[in-house]
Amino acid sequence: MPDNKHLDFNIIASDCLIATDTDSKEVIENLEKLKEKHSDIELIAIFNYFLKIEYRSDVLYWIVKNLDKYRDSSSLEPLTKLLLMKDGVPNASYTKEDYTNLRVLCAKAISNIKDHSSVHALLYCLNDKNENYKIRLSCADALGKLGDKYAVTTLMDVVSDEEEKSLYIRESAAVALGLIGDMRAVDSLVRILETKNGIMDKFTYLKEKVVEAICKLNPNDDRVYKALKNSLLDENPQVRINTIEALMEYDNQESRELIKNMLKDEDEEVQRNAVIALYNIDGEKILREIINSSEYSTACKEEAQDILDSETDDNDSE
Repeated sequence: MPDNKHLDFNIIASDCLIATDTDSKEVIENLEKLKEKHSDIELIAIFNYFLKIEYRSDVLYWIVKNLDKYRDSSSLEPLTKLLLMKDGVPNASYTKEDYTNLRVLCAKAISNIKDHSSVHALLYCLNDKNENYKIRLSCADALGKLGDKYAVTTLMDVVSDEEEKSLYIRESAAVALGLIGDMRAVDSLVRILETKNGIMDKFTYLKEKVVEAICKLNPNDDRVYKALKNSLLDENPQVRINTIEALMEYDNQESRELIKNMLKDEDEEVQRNAVIALYNIDGEKILREIINSSEYSTACKEEAQDILDSETDDNDSE
């Protein structure tokens, strides 16, 4: 990185009215003007410095949002410090909750830098059950985007923790596991699909996310396959839709027949997704079979015809 020693950060901060009681709007206008005077490398250094001395959440939010465009590794340290806030809030006039949206943005910006040394900070916030749930959610999402397998064990624990107060956090952890793609997560995810009673019956959205994760992992395992088959009977239509998508990855006649059976599901959206899945497996032949058969609903026939019409339009345009 070029030498920025010629920059006097204190003078620039004073000119921009950083860390003063000036109206935030005026400060942000001053920050915008810096873009006309300095190179990107200089701006990164200036904004990194400002993160360490500014205290107003809206001004800090603007700075972090702009730093996120550069995604420079030099920003990791000040962003991490803001995320963790181990030393308390930057100013006694604010509470920690006043910085929630800012810290959510910090987690996103940290993951975009793609520096795996940030995993520990993200895990620290995720594991803190006294932390604001939005912060924990953003850290779970960030860990998924970062894709570091060091986080897998913790994410598995979060997904499996029935004492976790926020189902949204368990869902985000499941999504993160799918993004990371580590096969160690399979057992934890399948156990959730296998759960029959209790809290899982009330919060089936978690199952949706679990099926999505398994679909990304695509494990060739009999237990996983059995769990997916059972998920076709789930009362939540979206769980059934996600399961259809997962079964598409299995190249066997049984999975094809299981999907074909879903053409007669009670929910029209499930039926339509089964049509799309079968088309992706077998092509136009299955569409014509659906259209010409008296076995299938109007919704199935309409979906099949729409796909055929779309294919015809694409061919005509060529």
